[in-house]
Amino acid sequence: MYFKASGRHNPSTGKHDWYYRLVESYRNSDSRVCHRTLLNIGFLDDSQSTPEQLNAVARLLTDRYQQKATLFAHENLFAVQWAEELWQRMVKLKRIDPALYDASSRKIDTDTMQHSNVRETGAEWMCYNTWQDLKIDDVLRSNGFNEDAIKLAQTQVISRAVYPASELATTRWIQENSAICELTGFSIEKINKDRLYKSALQLFDIKDILEQHLSVRTNELFDIQDKVIIYDLTNTYFEGEKRNSSLARFGRSKEKRSDARLVVLAMVVNVYGFVKYSAIHEGNFADSAGIDDVLNNLEQCGGSGEHPRVVVIDAGIATKENLLAIRVKGYHYLCVSRKQLKDYVYDNDSTVIKQTRGDKAITLRKIQTGSHSDYYLEVHSPDKALKESSMKNQFEVRFEDELQKIKLSLHKKGGVKKLGKVHQRLGRLLQKYPSVHRSYDIAVIPDAAKITATDIHWSKNADKEAERLQSLGKYFLCTSLDIASEELLWDTYNTIREVESTFRTLKTDLDLRPIYHKKDRSTMAHLHLGILAYWLVNTIRCKLKRHKINHSWPEIVRIGNTQKVITTTGYNAANNEVVVRKCSNPAEKLRILQTALGIRQKPFKRLSTPKSVVHKMPNQKKQSLYHSGFGPP
Repeated sequence: MYFKASGRHNPSTGKHDWYYRLVESYRNSDSRVCHRTLLNIGFLDDSQSTPEQLNAVARLLTDRYQQKATLFAHENLFAVQWAEELWQRMVKLKRIDPALYDASSRKIDTDTMQHSNVRETGAEWMCYNTWQDLKIDDVLRSNGFNEDAIKLAQTQVISRAVYPASELATTRWIQENSAICELTGFSIEKINKDRLYKSALQLFDIKDILEQHLSVRTNELFDIQDKVIIYDLTNTYFEGEKRNSSLARFGRSKEKRSDARLVVLAMVVNVYGFVKYSAIHEGNFADSAGIDDVLNNLEQCGGSGEHPRVVVIDAGIATKENLLAIRVKGYHYLCVSRKQLKDYVYDNDSTVIKQTRGDKAITLRKIQTGSHSDYYLEVHSPDKALKESSMKNQFEVRFEDELQKIKLSLHKKGGVKKLGKVHQRLGRLLQKYPSVHRSYDIAVIPDAAKITATDIHWSKNADKEAERLQSLGKYFLCTSLDIASEELLWDTYNTIREVESTFRTLKTDLDLRPIYHKKDRSTMAHLHLGILAYWLVNTIRCKLKRHKINHSWPEIVRIGNTQKVITTTGYNAANNEVVVRKCSNPAEKLRILQTALGIRQKPFKRLSTPKSVVHKMPNQKKQSLYHSGFGPP
């Protein structure tokens, strides 16, 4: 209960004064919070209308309303007397029925208990708190989103993180499985796939604004300076022909889907995996293209300008032109050299042995080469050498088998014998095995007229074979930084694993592949929605990692789904229906996650007063009591 004041003409004084009413909040059958006047108090004198006095009386009435006992006698005797008078007035005017709020009215017959409307809430609750930590509401509000649109955006992005699916499947999940609408406050009756489509497009309209805000906000949350930034590209494929699309193009698919059109996603992330910049390109976009746009946007990523930033890239992006562009913009680069260096000497006799995450040993040695001014580091991995040796042997066996087929064809009826056709067939074979054929010397023997081939010979070149064996398991890191520590350079380069982890989470855990949208704008909105969901996912995982909790996102969702919110109904001795909706206690694993994230263990807190539900059924004969165990967070 609380006092509510409104301005009104006071006939006793002839002045404009405050008129007081005693009001309570309740939740109706549609789960909407409403207000009801219990008692008209009237005009009060100055001694009665002080905030301290009114609050004391309201607390006393609320405690009595909820049958709460006090340990100590209240010192404000005037407030106690006034609260008693107001209580008796409400009883006399039948504004309340004390029997309805007596503790015995809540004792129900266990045989009549039923449970219904069970919904998942644990994972949604973690994402909801993360959304608030990232202050996304403020950005949406300042860019023209009304409150209803903000709640819908919350609902959609959190749903994408917890249950990544199509708009239609997401609608069914929200309506039938999740308590997300009870958290965000968006009406569950309004949820449909068309509203979700529209919300995704609205969020994509402010993509750059959201990206810049989240970049800065996560830097503040985790005290990040962005000294190292990783840039890489990935692609995902479409289901469908996509003939009229300007985005969907055939290209080199990282999922080996050469039959499907692609779209390329370029991303810059920091060492914590947070996205600093993203762009969507056509499916045939080259890895080495687009570096200028990336560099022009890095200044808005929220990093510290006091330290030189390092752009970590893989060999596919590290062209001579791109490395020069990075240096012109004032950044340093770190990459795998595109060339296999040959003429070099070791800088010193020191050799660093480094243990990798997989507990494998690698050898790091700084080298000097006369034709290059950059810092080069030779990396040799015995395990990588063993793997490459196995692949080399496998490819050689296949290569020689194909050569044997070409040779046999020269000596059988109907086989390919014409010299030009044989060279053409051989050329296709060399193109198929580019890493193998360089170690072979191959000779095609023509006839006297040089029209047909009579034989083919091949043998391994000993010098080339020795050179190739020596290069197994070995590659070179190149950087414009002058780093004295080989181990530091290696650790810095290995931050590129973060962007690989980001792509894996986006495409697998958040279901960005394949894409089914027909329109290009819907495709881009779909990808952006996944990136927004990834902000929630990565923020949660980074917080947990600080407490040595390294669960994958599917495992976090699985643990979160063990917590449910449920409605329980039953009948008391007076045959009144008692309805209670509460959240289950978190299991031990979920409690650990919630403690690490610093959030409440139950999403819904108990309201200040028991709530009566006014049922809409006209022929209802039984009275109904509604003791709500949850309310707005």
